[in-house]
Amino acid sequence: MTPPDLCDEMKRMNLIFFRITLILYTGGSLLFLLSFSFPFGRLLPWGAKVFSLGFLTHSVTFLIRWWEGRQAPCASLHESFSFFAWGLMGVFLLLRKRQKVDVLGAFVGILALLMLLGACLTPKEIVPLPPVLQSLWLPIHVILAFSGDGAFALAFCAGVMYLIQEHMLKNKRFGPLSRRLPSLEVLDEINYHCLTIGFPLLSVGIITGAIWARYAWGSYWSWDPKETWSFITWLIYAALLHQRLTIGWRGRKAAIMAILGFGAVIFTFLGVNFLLGGLHSYTF
Repeated sequence: MTPPDLCDEMKRMNLIFFRITLILYTGGSLLFLLSFSFPFGRLLPWGAKVFSLGFLTHSVTFLIRWWEGRQAPCASLHESFSFFAWGLMGVFLLLRKRQKVDVLGAFVGILALLMLLGACLTPKEIVPLPPVLQSLWLPIHVILAFSGDGAFALAFCAGVMYLIQEHMLKNKRFGPLSRRLPSLEVLDEINYHCLTIGFPLLSVGIITGAIWARYAWGSYWSWDPKETWSFITWLIYAALLHQRLTIGWRGRKAAIMAILGFGAVIFTFLGVNFLLGGLHSYTF
């Protein structure tokens, strides 16, 4: 097989695995939604298995794209959308082995599908990186950063569910939805556990990014818009964890702060690139 033919074959395989991932994430989300809406408790493990298979095929798409482009597949907006979904799903699958977070499955699936939809709507061409940016620090930095964002997304989901459950309990609406949602204590515990995972990952992601910047641009920190907003996001979650550990913030305040923190994550991911630009802007 000649190099052009091999390249076309790699693109075709990448597209096939990407579509399979979309189908599996959609199927897993439907299984979790059915378990959430109806008394089909036996569907929860199947939803997790479908997600696991989807995560595997998703990982294969990155390996194929890495081989095709001979660089870490995280240079374009298409790849970053896909990486965000991958990090979210990976953290969820790891966390569910230690915590009872299956109830978040429907929310996780919807968020992952939204990210993959963003990947579908953005250019899929491989963007060549300048030689100065072709470093092993790139995949390390990106994997840590997006895994941290995935944990914060789970905290966001738990925060939203906490506010919904609290509202129904205060208004004495003890319907099917209220009975299927975890207790406020469990949701608060999930929120806290996700924060304790996401904050170290974000911290190490920022540190590895600074080290990479030192090799690439000659400076650890340049106050680029994305660097600045990453630091702001770090401060928000640092303040939340500090308040939880010292003052004992729990419940509603912690849920609202987790939601606001994830808003900062999304702005750092998308808003900075479209509104502020800088060295970290995605190329098209």
